[in-house]
Order: sequence, then C-alpha cells, then structure tokens
Amino acid sequence: MSHEKEYVLGTTDEELLRLGLQHRFWRPRVLDAWMLAGISQGSRVIDIGCGPGHATFDLSEIVGPDGQVLAIDRSPRFLEFARRECERREFRNVRFLEADLAQPVEIPSGFDATWCRWVASFVGNINPLIQVIARAVKPGGIAVFHEYVDYGSWQAIPRNEAHQRFVAEVMASWRNSGGEPNIAPQLLPALVSAGFELQQALPIQFAVTPGSFGWQWPRSFILGNSRRLVETGRVSPEWAKELIDSFHQLEKQPGALMLTPIVLQIIARKTGSPTATP
Repeated sequence: MSHEKEYVLGTTDEELLRLGLQHRFWRPRVLDAWMLAGISQGSRVIDIGCGPGHATFDLSEIVGPDGQVLAIDRSPRFLEFARRECERREFRNVRFLEADLAQPVEIPSGFDATWCRWVASFVGNINPLIQVIARAVKPGGIAVFHEYVDYGSWQAIPRNEAHQRFVAEVMASWRNSGGEPNIAPQLLPALVSAGFELQQALPIQFAVTPGSFGWQWPRSFILGNSRRLVETGRVSPEWAKELIDSFHQLEKQPGALMLTPIVLQIIARKTGSPTATP
C-alpha cells in the first residue's frame, strides 16, 4: 500500500506550500519550546513526523555541525523534498528515515530530545509512538509536542455556520482515517506511564484578523482541505463551494476574527523506568 494514500491531508504541491506557511507562522512558538527544552549546539534531536522538513532545517542550524538531527516520516515524497533542500543548504548533520510511526520502529537511542508536531493526532494508537520516543531519548532527555487539545475550539467571529460544519467534517475525516484530533489528553498519561515527568503543559490559541499574516494559516487550510475533502469523496463540490463563499464573506466583514484550534505545548523529561507497559 502506498504511504502517500494514507496521509489524510495529502502530499500535493499545494500541501507542501501550506506546510511551509504553517511552519513560518508557528516558528516563533516552536523556537521558544525548543529553547525551554534545552535544544542547542551539539544536541542530538529526532524530528518525528518531519514532513517536508521545515522544522528539520531549523533544528539543523540550531544543533550545528557537532549535533545531529534524525528526521522521520512515512511519506517518500516529503522526505525527498527534505533531502533535496538539505543538500541545497549544505546541511550535513541530518539523516532521514522513512517509517510509519503508527507501527513499532527500530531507531538508535541516546538522543537528547524529540520534537513531534501534529503527528500523534494522526497515528491512531499512540502507544507505538510513545514507545519509540521512550527508547530513543536518553535519561534526562526531553520530549516536546505540539498537539491539539480541543480542535472544536476553532471558531469564527461572527459565528459562521459553514465554518462550524467544516470543523466537524475535518474532525470526522481524521477519525475515519484512524486518528484523533483531540489527542493531547491521551498523551499526558501515556508519557507518565513511559517514564516521563511533565515539565510544561501550555495551551496555545491565536486570535487572528483578515489581512494579517496569522489569518493565512487557517485560510490556507480551509481552502486546501475543502478541496481535499471533495477529492476523497467526503463532501460534494457544492458543499465546498458554499463553505468557500461563506469564508470569503467572513473575510470582508468589519471586525471579523478567527480563534484558532487550541494546541497544547507539552515538554516532558525522561526520568526513569516506565510505571506501566504502554
């Protein structure tokens, strides 16, 4: 079975561009999280579910020539993009591994940190993912996550019924593919059971306005994923058109606001033996 067909959001050129925009918007928060986790020059870090490598590139620059980044993803297309970009930028401290993290994966141990963003919400059973992290991180090492805690908190102001239907459909499509959008509450006890101690749990939500750079993140997802939902047969073209028309009307309304879905920033330190078998 093709890995590409399993990726619920697709691996098209449009999705590559959207992921780049998404990372640029989130980059300040990501860098803050890495700093709190102690990722610095010489660190050995795993980028779990690296996609086309936008976070990988930043990690490569941060850890420097004495550090190491292992970038893991299940999409051959995304990994090829990341490899080419690393070659272009002459990053020599990055290795790549094609693997499905919904399954047990054998990787080296002794890493200082792992970084995982919007991966746990797609793998379904998070136990293999947590086991990979627990084996890979050395004692005292750090696991850092950005995962959704309440996807239904994504709201348009003034309230937009078409948008609410879209959010519900996105959540249903993820669950239909085996994922869980509100995965963060499951992550916390799983990490503790795997021998981690919680260092930080920080909710992150943005209030963005039309025309701002922040607006472009949810905008790109609405435009791109509405087409993806049509392609996969989950919604009709008419349904998608009604959504887009309603969204464009929202963009023109004075005082319009969008509250992005709440993400939980989790930083956990590996302290000892697991308290239970995940």
